[in-house]
Amino acid sequence: MKAFISRYFSNHSETSEQHKDSALVTHYYKAKHDDLFRAVEELFSAPSEIIASSKERGELTVKYKGKRRAFVVVTIIMVRPFRTAVDFSVTTDSGGPVDLGYSRNLIAHFYEKLDSQFTTTDPS
Repeated sequence: MKAFISRYFSNHSETSEQHKDSALVTHYYKAKHDDLFRAVEELFSAPSEIIASSKERGELTVKYKGKRRAFVVVTIIMVRPFRTAVDFSVTTDSGGPVDLGYSRNLIAHFYEKLDSQFTTTDPS
């Protein structure tokens, strides 16, 4: 019940290594850091706006403008050669304390796009 409430009655979602929701578990890709960083930047084409981009730190900050507006932070870290982790943190600007799962679904959508471009791999 708590998972249902936190999924739909919040305006924030983020990924982690061992998340209870399988859609919000950190994804690892068999790719170079620069290639993944470039692909993530391409996820946020117009009308979204990349506010800050630090390739050295592996972080992107974005004002997402889709069906709803959201603030997105993406972390891209190379853990080993050709093994790069991507994490998302999404906070919707819905004007209220809930987004009815929009932030979670947005993360799942971003991962689907990256999964179609890169080979996923396990974290070990």
